Order: sequence, then structure tokens, then C-alpha cells
Amino acid sequence: MFVLAVDDGSVKKPQLDGRFEGIQADRKYFLESEGKSAARCTNHAKELEEAASQTPAVMFYDLNVPYSANEAHLSRTLAFISELGYNVVALNHSIVGKLPPQITCAIPDPLPFKDVPLKLEIRRRVTLTLTESYQNARLAELARAYDILAVRPIDERTFQLACSSLDCDIISLDLTQRLPFYFRFKMLSEAVKSGKRFELCYSQGVLGDSVARRNLISNATQLIRASRGRGLIISSEAKAAVGCRGPCDAINLATIWGLAQDRGFEAMSKEPRSVVVTAQLKRTSYRGVIDVVYGGEKPALTEKGVQAADASQGQGKGKTKQQALTSQKRKAASEAVAGADARDEVAAKPMSNREAKRRKHQARLSGSDAKEGATNGPVGGGGDTAPASAEGEPKESGVQPAKEAG
Repeated sequence: MFVLAVDDGSVKKPQLDGRFEGIQADRKYFLESEGKSAARCTNHAKELEEAASQTPAVMFYDLNVPYSANEAHLSRTLAFISELGYNVVALNHSIVGKLPPQITCAIPDPLPFKDVPLKLEIRRRVTLTLTESYQNARLAELARAYDILAVRPIDERTFQLACSSLDCDIISLDLTQRLPFYFRFKMLSEAVKSGKRFELCYSQGVLGDSVARRNLISNATQLIRASRGRGLIISSEAKAAVGCRGPCDAINLATIWGLAQDRGFEAMSKEPRSVVVTAQLKRTSYRGVIDVVYGGEKPALTEKGVQAADASQGQGKGKTKQQALTSQKRKAASEAVAGADARDEVAAKPMSNREAKRRKHQARLSGSDAKEGATNGPVGGGGDTAPASAEGEPKESGVQPAKEAG
């Protein structure tokens, strides 16, 4: 059985056209908003790139790379350090015992091999092991031959001497040995205030035996605790490329030893930079305070600048004598007007009570003085009279009176 449905217009059809138009409008709005958000993301990425390009890059330092005469070995180590992200490296020459009679830099400048990374800045450092006190007399001569001077104390006496009176840049300790003294905050803070820094070397803990690793962890923990994380620098002291680690790895290793992460970051960037800059100022400036820096040549004047300078000079010379006199008169008149205004202001200023009392008292004193002068003056005629005698008789004058007759 089949049923035929006839559309007579009584059944309402759904308004598909309106719904379709709404869907199209929503889709269009979504596409437009998505395009705007994509454009915003692109602009934000560009802004971040510009900010990153304008922000100065952080420089990382490794101030203890032992110098060796093996050119291939040293060049490979420097290339690997540059790949790890370091910017400044100090080649270290160690001296143990008596100083040579003629002190010269044992690290050649420039280096004997050519394949030195271009982005790597090379510094020259010497580390003197303190064994005898007579070595201290030639520290200034030793410091002039190198860029950085470091000392390595071996006992408590030399450690106190290095922290207090020795003029050095870095105090480097052999943390792989059992130290015969303890670290004290007062001594360490005194050294840090004077500009010295303490060095933590991590390569022996990475490549050394178990005893060296145990002593390194113990001594580094004590040094970090006693110094409270201040005045520390982290170096590798790696004799081969296999002992070097990246800056972030070294910071994480120091964090395990108890150093805060921000302090560890400063120990790889800020603190060694202060050592390098301070050492350079000591050797090139006047008393470590004033340094003469080449600032470039004075820019030459262009043609327009020369014309403007000539025009200004011509205007200055073009003034006549009459104009100069007129300007002087105007200046004198303005000064006179200013003086009169100042006097008027002083006159118009009301009198204070203290000044009124003072003037009243002064007038009273002058009136009393006038009255006293009037009472002390002559009452009768203005002639001179002889004073009376004690008996009430007048004194005898030079002319005797005539006697009465009979």
C-alpha cells in the first residue's frame, strides 16, 4: 500500500535559508578572528625577537684552564670550551716554590697555534702556591707580567695572609685534599670586601677518584656555607676537553653542593667578570681608580656645520658700539628698577613686635637722658658765684671792703 503525500502548503517548512546564512556568518567571523589571532601571534613573536636582539647576551667565564705546551691538545680544549658557550677563558700557569729571578709571562702572546676560536677571549693567569713568606715581596712584579694573579694557600697561616694583606685577585684552594683548617665567615667576608674571590674547581670531582670526589664535595659545601654563597667563582681546571662542562651543568653541580641557583649563575658570569675588570684596572689605571679610555676621534664638521659656525660668529661681531652702549644702559636701568623694588618691599614690610618694643625702649631712654640734663643745669643767672663758707659768710675776695668812719 502506497500513500502519496501532497504538499498543499499547510505544512510549515523549516527555515533552512536563515540557518544557513547564520552558519556562514559564524564561519566567516571565526576565520577572521583566527586570522587576527595569528597576526597577533606573529607580531608578538617579532617583538620578542627584537627584544632578544636588543638585550645584551650574558658572558660566561672559565678562569682556570691549565696551559700546556702541547698545541694540539690545548687547541682542542679551547675549541670545545667555545662550543659549550664560554666567552672568556684564562690560561693558567702554576708556580710552586721559589720564583725565578727574571719574571716573564710563560704563556706566549699570541698563542703558537692559529685555530683559536674567534669568539673566545683569552686571558693569562698565574697561580702561585704560598709556601714561604719571602715570595710575597715579589707579588707586584709577578702581577705585572700576567692578566690575573691567583694564590693557593696550603695551611691556615697562608690562608689568613691571603685573605687579609696579600694583593691578589683570586684565592684558589685545592679542594681535593683534606684541608687542615676551617672556613670562617669573618675571614671570608673580609677578603670579599677587598675585592678577592674564592674559586671552586669541579673537574677533579668529575674525573678524579673517590677520595678526591669526597674531599671536593665536603670542602665545597663548607666553603659555600661559610661564605653564604658570596664571592665565589666556578672554574673547570680541566686538563683535557673531557673534563669541561657547560655553564648550566656547572651551575646545577654547584646547586647540589648547596649553592643557590642565582648565586651559581653569578659565579659563572658576574663574579668572574668583576675579577677580570678589577685586575685590568689595577694594571692599566692610576691607583685602580682612574683609567684613560680611547673614545674615538672628534667628528669632522660638515659644510653646513662650518657655514652655521661662521654665521654665528658673524652675528656676534656685527654688533656696533652704539648697540653695546644701549644694552649696557638697559642693563643698568633694569638693575636700578630691581633695587627700587627691593627697597619698596623692605619699606612695606610690617614692623615686628620685637622691633617696636626695641624702638620704644630706645625712645624712653633718650627722653630720660634729656630730663636729667635739664635738672643738673644752672637755675639762676648765668654768672659765676662763689660758694658760701662753712659759717654762712661769703668768702673773702681779693678786694677788702673799706672801713666805716668813726
